[in-house]
Amino acid sequence: MKRVDVAYALVFDEVEQKVLMVKNRGRDWSLPGGAVEKGETFAQAAIRECKEETNVTIEVETIVAVNEAFFEKEAHHALFLTFKAKVVEGSIRVVHKDEIEEIKWVDYETADGWMPYHANGVERLLQASAPYTFQG
Repeated sequence: MKRVDVAYALVFDEVEQKVLMVKNRGRDWSLPGGAVEKGETFAQAAIRECKEETNVTIEVETIVAVNEAFFEKEAHHALFLTFKAKVVEGSIRVVHKDEIEEIKWVDYETADGWMPYHANGVERLLQASAPYTFQG
């Protein structure tokens, strides 16, 4: 199986208590994120993917989740790292309409319904923290 690394950003608005989510064309809702490119760190990938998908620049903080999956059909073994993040610049806008259908700030309950693989819910994820260090 081919290893695929994926970085996601759990972008949280502390004032509104909402999470930023994207609807990928022909797919379900998810956090902004995508595959880590060659020569790119997980953190850089999360920042790039969020900018490409939502038009906002983020600052990543700690890792809040590590998930793993086998995709037999594609023969992929995927490792997903999710970073807590905050917006530092920009306003949400669909840039690539061929890839992203919609972008929304949603409450915890909605986010939990759209991301059932985080069994303890988004609010608990936001309390989680594991340091992330790129060691060169």
